[in-house]
Amino acid sequence: MSFEFDFLIIGTGIAGLSCALKLARHGTVALISKKEKAEANTTYAQGGIASVFHPQDSYEQHIQDTLKSSAGLCKIEAVRMMVERGPALVKELVDLGVAFTRAPDGLFDLGREGGHQHQRIVHVKDHTGRDVELALIDAVRRQSNIALLENHIAIDLITEHHVFMPAQARGASLNCWGAYVLDLNDHQVKRFIAKATIMATGGCGQVYLHTTNPKIATGDGLAMCFRAGAAIANMEFLQFHPTTLYHPDAESFLITEALRGYGGRLINKNG
Repeated sequence: MSFEFDFLIIGTGIAGLSCALKLARHGTVALISKKEKAEANTTYAQGGIASVFHPQDSYEQHIQDTLKSSAGLCKIEAVRMMVERGPALVKELVDLGVAFTRAPDGLFDLGREGGHQHQRIVHVKDHTGRDVELALIDAVRRQSNIALLENHIAIDLITEHHVFMPAQARGASLNCWGAYVLDLNDHQVKRFIAKATIMATGGCGQVYLHTTNPKIATGDGLAMCFRAGAAIANMEFLQFHPTTLYHPDAESFLITEALRGYGGRLINKNG
């Protein structure tokens, strides 16, 4: 069984959902999630979004904080783009219905996290990710040309390897025509054909013994890209939160790093 769309987006976190909203202006979109639509790393993010809104803050200060925290490994062009476009994107989220926590004067109640010299964390109490995710899902639902499909697991990208014999594919430029997807609702593998395929599948935290990532962060999207021959970079950069609630008989979960921004100290057994 085959389905055809202009765009196929694999993953329903903030990246996949926001991408779907942009692409819906240009064609039909299939947006697939391997579990429930709101089950994504985004949902578990507590602290908030760093952006320049404080009157004493500036883009340059935010850029310098970011470069310092990265030990100089960040690309300055990428950092500058993220910092300078940040406020406008936060306002887009407000327009989509995200009710960020406000101070008594009506402005954003800006929090502070580790590595920031100013208050610049826009948040929704301590469940920012969940509210952002739900607002984006509501916006996607209002778009008639976006098909949001839950319990659909992407298995492999459709490339030359699946269309031509190996000898014919040798030396050909890499093209992707969609993906093979397992529909968990009827246990059938289906072809999703698209003019463009966007991978928004998140990371691979679950390959490690200790992680604050949810169970879905298994790196299957990265594996699909690797098998298809796509370029993969910076795999050594994974985020491990130092503030986690651990219990040997239960799943670990994230405690917001805003703790450190407000003076929390990490100590070992010797204090």
